[in-house]
Amino acid sequence: MISLILWVLLPAALTLLFRNFRSLFLKRKTTLENNNNSATIMLTASPPSPPSFSVATPGRMSATAATMVAEKKAAVKVKAVVTVKETTGGFLGIGMDDISDFIGKALKLHLVSAQLHLETGLEKPLIKTRTKKVSEKNGEVKYATELEVPGDFGEVGAVIVENEHYNELFLIDIVLDGLENGPVKVICDSWVHPRSKDSKNRVFFTAKSYLPSETPNGLTRYRAEELSLLRGNGEGERQQGDRIYDYDVYNDLGKPDSNPDLARPVLGGKEHPYPRRVRTGRPRSETDPLSETGSSNFYVPRDEEFSQLKQSGFSATTTAAVLRAVVPAAETIFIDRNLGFPHLTAVDSMYDQGINLPPRTTDSPWTDIIPRLVRTVVDSADDILQFVVPDSMKRDRFFWLKDEQFGRQTLAGVNPCSIELVKEWPLKSKLDPEIYGPAESAITTKIVEQQIRGFMTLAEAMDRKKLFMLDYHDLLLPFVGLVRQQEGTTLYGSRALFFLTPVGTLKPVAIELVRPPSKEDGKPQWKRVFTPANCSATEEWLWKLAKAHVLAHDSGYHELVSHFLRTHACLEPYIIATNRQLSAMHPIHRLLHPHFRYTMEINSLARQALISAGGIIELAFSPLKYAMQLGSAVYDQRWRFDYEALPKDLIRRGMAVEDPSAPHGLKLTIEDYPYASDGLILWDGLHQWVSDYVNHYYPDPSLVSSDVELQSWWTEIRTVGHGDKKDEPWWPSLATPSDLIEIVTTIAWTASAQHAAVNFGQYAYGGYFPNRPSIARTNMPTEDPTDEAWKQFIDTPEKVLLEMFPSQFQAAVVMAILDVLSNHSVDEEYIGQVMEPAWGHDAVIRAAFERFHGRMKALEVVIDARNANEKLRNRNGAGVLPYELLKPFSEPGVTGKGVPYSTSI
Repeated sequence: MISLILWVLLPAALTLLFRNFRSLFLKRKTTLENNNNSATIMLTASPPSPPSFSVATPGRMSATAATMVAEKKAAVKVKAVVTVKETTGGFLGIGMDDISDFIGKALKLHLVSAQLHLETGLEKPLIKTRTKKVSEKNGEVKYATELEVPGDFGEVGAVIVENEHYNELFLIDIVLDGLENGPVKVICDSWVHPRSKDSKNRVFFTAKSYLPSETPNGLTRYRAEELSLLRGNGEGERQQGDRIYDYDVYNDLGKPDSNPDLARPVLGGKEHPYPRRVRTGRPRSETDPLSETGSSNFYVPRDEEFSQLKQSGFSATTTAAVLRAVVPAAETIFIDRNLGFPHLTAVDSMYDQGINLPPRTTDSPWTDIIPRLVRTVVDSADDILQFVVPDSMKRDRFFWLKDEQFGRQTLAGVNPCSIELVKEWPLKSKLDPEIYGPAESAITTKIVEQQIRGFMTLAEAMDRKKLFMLDYHDLLLPFVGLVRQQEGTTLYGSRALFFLTPVGTLKPVAIELVRPPSKEDGKPQWKRVFTPANCSATEEWLWKLAKAHVLAHDSGYHELVSHFLRTHACLEPYIIATNRQLSAMHPIHRLLHPHFRYTMEINSLARQALISAGGIIELAFSPLKYAMQLGSAVYDQRWRFDYEALPKDLIRRGMAVEDPSAPHGLKLTIEDYPYASDGLILWDGLHQWVSDYVNHYYPDPSLVSSDVELQSWWTEIRTVGHGDKKDEPWWPSLATPSDLIEIVTTIAWTASAQHAAVNFGQYAYGGYFPNRPSIARTNMPTEDPTDEAWKQFIDTPEKVLLEMFPSQFQAAVVMAILDVLSNHSVDEEYIGQVMEPAWGHDAVIRAAFERFHGRMKALEVVIDARNANEKLRNRNGAGVLPYELLKPFSEPGVTGKGVPYSTSI
């Protein structure tokens, strides 16, 4: 027992002792630190200022010529400074790395020449050195050393790092000062495991980018070996800290071993097509061999995990904490998950008065995970859960009741990418009428003309492109029978028709709700059209109920498709392929890298608690357990890579036509369409930046087709990452710089602007749930009504609406989630705001980025001007929320603006 106590206390005692020695040790290093100041100047990322390093611009000088020049020169003394981010935690305990630093065991560096030996054709010997800790300031630790580089060594192409600590370290960069061409900076931004845990040392390449064919011969082996390590061998279970990128299907959403009701089909494959996710290699379920077992280890490669700054700055409202804790927390307040709101004032009280929370304990989830929403009553010291009033409600308390808001939000709300032009009349289903009933819509010409009387006839409206629609009919109808077998929800196939008024706003015209025939009970197809009523109270209330159903459909489609499928799931294969097939020194890897930040981590969290069996989507959105199967159906029927580009998406939906004389080459069908009009400016700015970048590295078009890494990357995305779509004819070819520009711009747009448009307005529009209910729980009172049910509707229509709305439990959970998803992290990186360090090492790329930065700043001015324009009624007017979702920059928090580089939340 005594020896055990000594073993526990010894590290702490040694830590105290060595920290005292360390203070004295660091004082003696002041001179060395001052001498190293020139080597530790950070590369300025702000566009107006040039970088501090005069690194040679990537050229096409042959390795032989470079070597001949180098061999005539004398040796030079070089100072190396390594910057490490200060971190917490570790593998073995307190203070062990302090001891390592004190005794001189820190980081070993091995300099790699970019050229082979001229005479032997062999790799030149590595230049090895060991660094020492010289400073610790502002969250960064610096290690430094001096070494001699022979004159015949040539250009430094890479640095191999060996970590002698007990813990992993996050390396920011390595600066080599004293070389003839000026300081060389190696951008690391990666974790390095201790030698004791991983025998493979890390190689980091300099900031110069090379196509595979132009790789200096001294780096060829290192380039290939690093990619091989990242690919792995496709075997074994991935462990925390691994850096292996491989593919798998979504076979971990169900929990069949814990409960048969939580079994879910595998997404990915012929039956349920879906994009691939990163492979984890966990053991298979005993109950369902096709599925992986549930586990707390949702692996993502180490460099894809959230930074400590995001974790600490977001510690109270991080998505991970909320996803895991919000449902148990809600259950402590709402004992009955199905209990609805007794009256509309009870909904308002969630914002005005709040909800009393149980007494605070050591496990107080609401207080811990969402302090922004918890208030303490001073007199009683009790905590209450009080939701923040969304900006839309602040401007107009009754906005959710208004039809003009219903129309406006299809163009400027949180799901502005579902509205489409009506191109054919009459409306008709493409589903099999033998299964789903008569295909003809119940929305007739007469019904439409009654609503647009005084404007024009239906024929004129069609000819002048004035009719638009939210069409979820054919998509939802096959799921109606399945969804209705569950308790607490219902579903229809739906269409919502809109008319474009002379002032540019959308007037709701009609809603059609359809139930297919049922073999189980023999009921025939049921369909009914609802319209805004000017004089009938009954029809007006039925319109409100029908609108709630359509909004629930739109909410589910938004969350499952517009948001998760298109801007999360479809991105993951791009990230995996980029790391597997494009070297870190490949220019396209460096161009796309900021667009992939944190996406795999946030997708992993979604698989744990958001889209999994019994997760938040299944608890609170209309399809419930069939939600992800619905997403799979959309991927199968509608998703196309080429249509993810904004211009082609607008053309596909009839919201724009090609017009070379128009701005951006497109004429919008609805001029005041904020998502499209702002988005096209951002798209063009992004497209120009990508064009400048790609054309610089591919001046000869043949370089694209001959780039083996690039071709393998695009092939793997199509045939593996999106393997269920591999035979589709619409995949773009990749043969020219123009092809590459379109592909890369589409990927970058999806990760940045498209995600921002459908994510950061979620609380503004869904934070007051009657505006966008996540679920409709009851049928329309006109569907097979009983005398009793109809009387209840006539007597208390508000009660019927509230019974249709989400329960108190569902509303609280969804609003808490939307609050977090709408939040910008303190370490967010916004598009065009800060230059990636690697881009700044090339004068041409640096200048191109400065132009891109200028375009993003100009877009902010344009958006402000548009929001102030009284003629643009979809973004300006009394009580109207300005459209700022595509405004590039933002401060932290729930701001309703800001376009991060990546899908990072």
